[in-house]
Amino acid sequence: MVLTARRGYGDPTRRYPARELRNDVEIRRIPFASFGKDSMFLRLVGAASFLFQALLRGLFTRGLAGILVSTSPPMASLAAIGISVLRRSPICFWVMDINPDQAVALGRSPPAGFSVRTFELLNRVALRRAEAVVTLDRFMAERLEAKTRIGDRLTVLPPWPHNDPGHRTHRDDNAFRHEHGLNDKFVFLYSGNHSPAHPLATLIAAAWRVRDLGHVVFLFVGSGAAKREVDEAVSAGVGNVLSLPYQPIERIEWSLAAGDVHLISFGDPMVGISHPCKVYGSMAAARPILLVGPRQCHVASLIRRHEIGWVHRHGDVDGLERTVRAIVAGKAGDREAMGSRAREAAIVHYAKELLCPRFCNLVLGATSRTAEGSP
Repeated sequence: MVLTARRGYGDPTRRYPARELRNDVEIRRIPFASFGKDSMFLRLVGAASFLFQALLRGLFTRGLAGILVSTSPPMASLAAIGISVLRRSPICFWVMDINPDQAVALGRSPPAGFSVRTFELLNRVALRRAEAVVTLDRFMAERLEAKTRIGDRLTVLPPWPHNDPGHRTHRDDNAFRHEHGLNDKFVFLYSGNHSPAHPLATLIAAAWRVRDLGHVVFLFVGSGAAKREVDEAVSAGVGNVLSLPYQPIERIEWSLAAGDVHLISFGDPMVGISHPCKVYGSMAAARPILLVGPRQCHVASLIRRHEIGWVHRHGDVDGLERTVRAIVAGKAGDREAMGSRAREAAIVHYAKELLCPRFCNLVLGATSRTAEGSP
């Protein structure tokens, strides 16, 4: 059984059925558990409401064999620990981002504050109680191991893309490009969460610098607290910047294929704390990647390993401008070769058909080990 919120996270006006059955998995959606993510206060209220209801439902669910909990919302492990203690059920902890580290790195919480120390204690309890811990890259694994000894209970397993790398979608004859007047444009695409963890200032400044290239567009698709930077650039007259909301999942393949080059921004302090999952969608779409971020991070490692793009540090607007101009003036065949290598890597290493069974086996294995060891 899956417990999740009944309203959309990006769009809280979107409602989903209270109960649903998908592939023999029962989904129960909790009311009053998501009020959007534009306000920190509303996010906290929604998270608290969700956790309280999830705790109650977990305590009274029949035949509970185990608990799979992720780090979204950040305090979800608190409900999991409560259920685990009272029901004596094992936990599989899916660490997709790390808090309070993220709040401290973004300057939202003091490192020695009471809330930070309390959260750290909660993390250590969750990590020690978990039969299995799954995280997304080696940098995150190192940070978790520094918190408490996890050992062979810790597995690094990246997420898989929403779009299918086995189905190649070409940029031409793309309804999404046609709909937004992009047919004759060279598109640099940023798609996903617009968060302070993914600073956009350097990208927007570079877009302003190359506005003389009339056929070049910087397309930002998604939402989040940092979306206002993009919208302010549009309002200020940066004519080569286009801002669009999140696209429905059924259109994601076409929106990702609309970009000639995919943009990823990753804040320097976020290494080992967060993981830019959008990189796998870019690879599956067979597009080269332009990263603005630290040279020592997971995405930069992927770019170097598979030779699929470029890396620039934050603040280097001059260097980014030169790279953008060189990319636009370069050979389409070179970009296509990068995209093909990216797609091949996505098929071989990051396809859902490969990673999803491995993840399910980890969850089932954690439950089985506990069941076999019970008196």
